[in-house]
Amino acid sequence: MPKAIALLSGGIDSPVAIHLLQSQLDIIAVHFHQQPLTDEKEIEKVKALAAVLKIRKLYLVPFTPVLKVLVTNCNHRDYFVLSKIAMFKTAEIIAAKEKADYLITGENLGQVSSQTLSNMTSITKNLSLEVLRPLLTFDKQETIEIAKKIGTYEISKGPEMCCLLGPKRPSTKSDSRKIGEELESVPLQKLLEESLNKAEVFGQ
Repeated sequence: MPKAIALLSGGIDSPVAIHLLQSQLDIIAVHFHQQPLTDEKEIEKVKALAAVLKIRKLYLVPFTPVLKVLVTNCNHRDYFVLSKIAMFKTAEIIAAKEKADYLITGENLGQVSSQTLSNMTSITKNLSLEVLRPLLTFDKQETIEIAKKIGTYEISKGPEMCCLLGPKRPSTKSDSRKIGEELESVPLQKLLEESLNKAEVFGQ
């Protein structure tokens, strides 16, 4: 079975995205946490979701240092696009190690910040691996109903911690070339590898 690396947040969407593809792909999950900006509850929430989904291997990657560099050195309005690319690029490093060919995300076209068509295009164009977005055209209520059915909704509901460093008015349109130039202005690869070296890995 082909392998994929899935971005698992503590929210409603990503666990459902993983569930929808589990019958077709061997899925390893990665969560990018923001400790010490957040407490241990963020980690426990993700571990609980991974257990319900029966994910065999989970990477917990400390990402606050990377996010702080993006905030300090790049256009803050592009934060959500830049941070998502940074997460995916870390997932690509994991994919090379795990011999995975795909990335998975719970992104949905009807939502804000990085999840506009323009911004998702900028994200995809700055990556090497294929990104699978099974919830791309889902209505939010459809996703919630599936989450309730598979037992992840009660764990996922409540505020997410992904917006702690984000701008009040994020860019809804972006240019993939300019986004790439912004990423080149920081030592991204070094930062990602440093974060990954500090990751906790559960399962096998």
